[in-house]
Amino acid sequence: MSDMIEVNKLRREFGTLKAVDGISFKVKEGEIFGLLGPNGAGKTTTIKMLTTILPPTSGNAKVAGFDIKKDQNSVRRSIGIIFQDPSLDEELTGRENLEFHAILYKMGDEQRTEKINSVLKLVELEDKADVLVKNYSGGMKRRLEIGRGLLHEPKVLFLDEPTIGLDPQTRRHMWNYIQKLNAMHNVTLILTTHYIEEADFLCNRVAFVDHGKIVALGTPTELKNTLGGDVVSVKTENSDLLEKGLSGKGWIHHMKKHDGFIDLSVKEGEKKIPEVVMIAQNVNAEIESISLHKPSLEDVFLHYTGKTIREEEGSWKDTMRSRIVRRNR
Repeated sequence: MSDMIEVNKLRREFGTLKAVDGISFKVKEGEIFGLLGPNGAGKTTTIKMLTTILPPTSGNAKVAGFDIKKDQNSVRRSIGIIFQDPSLDEELTGRENLEFHAILYKMGDEQRTEKINSVLKLVELEDKADVLVKNYSGGMKRRLEIGRGLLHEPKVLFLDEPTIGLDPQTRRHMWNYIQKLNAMHNVTLILTTHYIEEADFLCNRVAFVDHGKIVALGTPTELKNTLGGDVVSVKTENSDLLEKGLSGKGWIHHMKKHDGFIDLSVKEGEKKIPEVVMIAQNVNAEIESISLHKPSLEDVFLHYTGKTIREEEGSWKDTMRSRIVRRNR
């Protein structure tokens, strides 16, 4: 199986801000590859460089065998893009949106009609084709955008936060639809998301992105297995005392303290809970709650970054707010 995308030390700077900081990865033909991380981590900037919207500061990449700096037109002919923000004309019907896109790609009348009908069937919007898009649900709009992105039969489809703003039931429907699309047409899919469960459900491989760097990469199972067993999560107001009491215990593979919790990666976690409780009593650390679960991708992100994605989201939003305040002074 050949590499459909090759990224080598790709970097993008905005003044002193390193939005993407020298990342490298490869994506195989037909793979669903996820870039997972909080808003502001560099995921969308990476997509913009790979789709030739934004030039890299340094480094390089190939998409479908074409250099993103030297052969931009060939890259653009080989890809489809579903943007994070809505990009449909809501005053046109679904069919008219597709027709406008097909004209931009210089499709002839016969080919255009055939492809549009085919895409409408694929995204299950045949009965809504002549309805104004402003009357579509959020899920229908997303499906139409995906259909538009597939109209010219791209080898690679980029999905930037494809389910953002959708309710949980519609999101799950979109996940199933994306998997079906990949299986039926062998389209290589590059997905950015900050939804942990979305990456776990959809992706063959996931790259964790944090502050412009890839901090971990592998299949969801491989990444979760790096934690070496179960996760015991303890909530206590005396986390410093409990952390000190647990330090040096050989049966703890990893220990992370965050937001009033201490997470322990251990084998046979159910057998270790009584020992954790005893240690907490010995150091006078009152336990508010204790739970046991199998490692999730959220646990993996915490392990590699020291924060959960939700905490990183909050940190990013606070940074953006402070920038806006300074700008408006």
